[in-house]
Amino acid sequence: MSERHLEKGPLEDGDEYRIVLVTAPDEEVGNMLARGLLEAGLAACVSQVSGLRSTYTWQGAIEEEEEVLVLIKTLADSLEALASWIRESHTYETPEIIALTPSEVSRAYAEWWAKSCKSPDPPPIES
Repeated sequence: MSERHLEKGPLEDGDEYRIVLVTAPDEEVGNMLARGLLEAGLAACVSQVSGLRSTYTWQGAIEEEEEVLVLIKTLADSLEALASWIRESHTYETPEIIALTPSEVSRAYAEWWAKSCKSPDPPPIES
C-alpha cells in the first residue's frame, strides 16, 4: 500500500457509530436498501458483498441460500429509525438487522461519517 493511502493521526472512539449487517436475497434488493437508506439520510455509506452463502434454520428446516451482505454505516441515534425503515422496506419476513459498534474509527473518516448522516444530533468530533 502506498504512503498516500496511510492516514496519519489519532482515532476516534467508535461509541457513536454503528455498522449494521443486513442480508438481502439478491443485488436488486441490496441496491434498493442502499439507495433508500442513503436518500433518507439514515446511512453515510452502504457496501454490498455478493456471493454470500447462508445456511440457517427457518420454520423447522435447514435452508441454504445465496445472499448479498449489506454493510450499513450509520450513527447510534439513527439506529432505531434505520431498523424501522429496513423492517418496512425489506422483502424478507424477518430481516437480519445486527448493529455493531466499532471500537475505533479514523478521525477523518469519523468526520465524514458524522457529516454524511442526517442525524438530528451528529456526534462531536474531538480535536
